[in-house]
Amino acid sequence: MDAVALTEETLADLALSRSSLDRVALERRRPDILTELLDDARTRVVEIRGDRVQVEPSSTTGDGTPAGDDAGDDAGDRLRLVLRAPEAADSGRLGLHLGRDTDGTAYVGVVTPVADGDTGRDPAEDGWLTLRQAGEALASRDAGIFTTALALANWHASHTFCPRCGAPTHPVQAGWVRRCEREGSEHYPRTDPAVIMSVVDPDERLLLGRGAHWPEGRFSVLAGFVEPGESFEAAVAREVAEEVGVTVDEVRYLGNQPWPFPSSVMIGFEATTRGTELTIDPVEMAEARWVSREEYRDLLRSGTIRTPSGISIAKRIIEHWLGQTVESVVPAGTPTGF
Repeated sequence: MDAVALTEETLADLALSRSSLDRVALERRRPDILTELLDDARTRVVEIRGDRVQVEPSSTTGDGTPAGDDAGDDAGDRLRLVLRAPEAADSGRLGLHLGRDTDGTAYVGVVTPVADGDTGRDPAEDGWLTLRQAGEALASRDAGIFTTALALANWHASHTFCPRCGAPTHPVQAGWVRRCEREGSEHYPRTDPAVIMSVVDPDERLLLGRGAHWPEGRFSVLAGFVEPGESFEAAVAREVAEEVGVTVDEVRYLGNQPWPFPSSVMIGFEATTRGTELTIDPVEMAEARWVSREEYRDLLRSGTIRTPSGISIAKRIIEHWLGQTVESVVPAGTPTGF
């Protein structure tokens, strides 16, 4: 594969790449910053229960803020986070200083046990949605808050013990560091880079794959984690060769987005190949196939194939190749995503 320089980002306004807060990283170092923020009624708090936060239609003002003040000036503004003032119980919860907006308002995430909100009903009935459910419908500020808060909450849940000595760790620096209680070593949130790529043959057909454990009809572009000592472009070439036995010729950068399920960042590419013979790794792939644009449209219209969800860069990569949105292909209301 020829070496390829990374070009400017092509895919704009990716659903989970729209954070608008200033993360005020230096402010996190102040030992009492969370106490100060949770003592300030102007602080806006978002509560995280498991992998859910509470949302409401964007026209409402559940936090007392006029609807027009929600940075809801982009396409994804059908929902808004339910934000509230701090309450006394927040001081005993895991707190996360998420940043400040342009007028200086601070935003804090607090992690509460799922059981605290157990009513015996589906949480969605009370507006508690996952990022997969709500992310595409949130405006930039709220999408960024939810994405960051979920990524940090996931990291805290899986790093309660020191990886060096096994002793308990506790959060410091406003929820952005965990410190070992025995040796004092500090541990930082991890992000695992993964490449995700369209592969297109000389006839401009797209390569689609179905994961080994995916149901019939669920297809996406290929993806895989970057290995130590590996460039992004080399990871693209290796993953394609491993999963389907195809050698790519060129790789071009398309964009990237956080993917906190639980702790990844997806780096998107488009790759070309002169080879079309597929040798599938059965451990990774149930099947793979080449499709033309017209074949893909027909598969969508017939319901034979489902695309990745709207918050995923995978869907945007497919649409970039297709030259139109998936929704424009099928009748309104037809389910297309997974």
